[in-house]
Amino acid sequence: MTDALRPMGSKPRLYEQVLDRLRSYAAEGGLGAGDRLPPERDLAARLGVSRASVKQAIVVLEVQGLVEVRHGGGTYLVRDTLDAEPVEQLVDRRRRLPDVLDAREALETKLAELAAERRTDEDVAAMDSALAHMRNEITAGEHGVEGDRLFHAAVTAAGHSTILAEFMRSIADQITESRHESLRQPGRPTRSLTQHRAIFDAIVAQQPGRAAAAMRRHVQTVARVRLLDWDPEGDDEQGPDGRRG
Repeated sequence: MTDALRPMGSKPRLYEQVLDRLRSYAAEGGLGAGDRLPPERDLAARLGVSRASVKQAIVVLEVQGLVEVRHGGGTYLVRDTLDAEPVEQLVDRRRRLPDVLDAREALETKLAELAAERRTDEDVAAMDSALAHMRNEITAGEHGVEGDRLFHAAVTAAGHSTILAEFMRSIADQITESRHESLRQPGRPTRSLTQHRAIFDAIVAQQPGRAAAAMRRHVQTVARVRLLDWDPEGDDEQGPDGRRG
């Protein structure tokens, strides 16, 4: 028998301790993608914490795309591990993300407009190739991250604006973060591919207003991520009897 779910002591941010225990429980029990975690009520009783602490831990795993919470049906592993990035890294990214998304909307909307005005046959071929790459990734069960990167890079190049391209390069790392955050949302890769196609069609048709509107809709979709709904300071300090730890 594993002791990963032994009772816990009381410390600040108990949900981080719950995360550690769940990670050990999954590893020691050989759990993999598709396996179900015990119900929240059972986890809380076995760990000696409140259901709020367990719920916070499950939310963190859900934010990172490691579990799927089926309402009324339990919590299931999406991957073969519950190895999650440190909570502090999540907190930092949650703090940065709104500014990054604002910058992306401003820069990429204008770049799509310019691309519709200035694109060359070579630019069109690069965008078309990126769409094919992303489609193949999704068909293979991946998130389409590289195809997404190639498509946005091709749109940026098609804008033929040295200054705007330089701005994009200056926030490349933050854009990569937002890309990964968006594409791990359930159903998001296929939706992003469809939106990319709408942007591409407008650019090919040389319709700047339509291209800008399509890009704005896309970046606004990118901004809808589970991470921004997460409250890292949620109250999880109570024990199973309702008393604070």
